[in-house]
Amino acid sequence: MTRLPRITRPRKTDAAGSSARRTGGLVLAAIVGGGLVGVATHLTLPAPDPTPHIPQTSTPPPPSDRRVVAAPPVSFAGMTWRDYHGVTLPYSAAEGPRDTSGDLAARFARTPSGALLAAVHVAVRANAQWGPKVFEPTITKQVIGPDASTLLAATQQLYDKRRGKLRDGVALGRAYVVLEGFRWQGYSADTASLDVVSAGPGDSDMTVRAVTRIQLQWQNNDWRVIAPPGGTWGGAAASITSADGYVRFPNGGAGS
Repeated sequence: MTRLPRITRPRKTDAAGSSARRTGGLVLAAIVGGGLVGVATHLTLPAPDPTPHIPQTSTPPPPSDRRVVAAPPVSFAGMTWRDYHGVTLPYSAAEGPRDTSGDLAARFARTPSGALLAAVHVAVRANAQWGPKVFEPTITKQVIGPDASTLLAATQQLYDKRRGKLRDGVALGRAYVVLEGFRWQGYSADTASLDVVSAGPGDSDMTVRAVTRIQLQWQNNDWRVIAPPGGTWGGAAASITSADGYVRFPNGGAGS
């Protein structure tokens, strides 16, 4: 059994919270209609702080490979950037995702780059915007931890609320979000933790940003995302005004 580090919200570093609250809560991959909203409705909701214990079912790596690296290097060489319904995401033939069938993303390398790619691809797809054909299998198969079922229920509830007169099951539309950068909290061959910065339009065409903490575990030969605290991305997010201090994605997240 692998003990994961305690999941905590990134620290709010500025006074941008009011703008994010007006948009309904800006978090990674949280896009509805023309603005950004989260699976949760506010960044300021109190979030539980669990320490999940996830069984390790895959073959453990040798002890020498399990050392924790605070900030492992990640190279963007060889990565291509493709549009995913309005969000530009990175892809790598070597690092993943190696399976994108059904509009999903799976099979990532057991490397820092593979963990980073898994974090953004799984978190983006675990969102009501794309409809249950995407978020349901993503959360069911690729999100683990004690709050995974709560995340699925909250995402389904948000989808039902936002769908309006659209036919059940269809996507809600394109996204309006850019992934700007990331910062490691720690990495080993078994677990990874990083903060990802996303940005999108807020009130009066102002850009609003949030940093979302994503934790992963290697399980069943792939990276799995640990469900955010309380089953809402708002429980793992905080608003910021700048991506300064984070590793920037090429061209500010617009791809290369």
